[in-house]
Amino acid sequence: MCFSPQADVSGGLLICAIGVDAVRHIGRRREFIALAWIPALLGAHQFIEALVWLWLQGHVPRGIGHVALWAYLLIAFVVLPVFVPLAVIAAEPVRRRKQAMAPFALIGAVIAVTLLAAMIRGPVGVRLAPYHLSYGISVPAGLVIVSLYVVAVCGPLLMSGYRNVVLFGVVNLIAVVIIARLTISGFASVWCGWAAVSSAAITLHCRFGRAASSARPDRA
Repeated sequence: MCFSPQADVSGGLLICAIGVDAVRHIGRRREFIALAWIPALLGAHQFIEALVWLWLQGHVPRGIGHVALWAYLLIAFVVLPVFVPLAVIAAEPVRRRKQAMAPFALIGAVIAVTLLAAMIRGPVGVRLAPYHLSYGISVPAGLVIVSLYVVAVCGPLLMSGYRNVVLFGVVNLIAVVIIARLTISGFASVWCGWAAVSSAAITLHCRFGRAASSARPDRA
């Protein structure tokens, strides 16, 4: 996320609290379990990045810093493009919507494998930049990979039958465009941080999703 390790820790605390609240309000709607854990996962992601900041600033040992770097990138590049589509699909009760969302999960899996292979090949790096961290891995056709990543993560959100989930997708899609124009080098850090903040929409969904669904004609 932007600014500093302190901002990551503060954001992580707030977002994890949002995530816990989301999980608490699932009730018997077990199909929402994976969706409700998205804010908690993104909040933990911010704590991990705080360790990367502290390592680069010389406050924690190199070994811890490397573990934090790999953990951060594994969540951002491997877990999220698979987990988010599957979580949205699991929460969607309409079969035709599930089927329409399935290709996004497949794209996410391909992107995750591609990025994981690039991380294993190396090099994997990170450096301090003004107000953000700049992560780097060597990926051929990087623009295509990033574009497909965004499609895999935001696509199923935009197709959801739930208004709050669609809101989460719209906000993050707009953020992708703005952040890409502002900073390419800090895209992974800044966008993941923003996605964590905007995941409050998921909590709204876990609180009010049933009422919203009953009001939609295609939910009957």
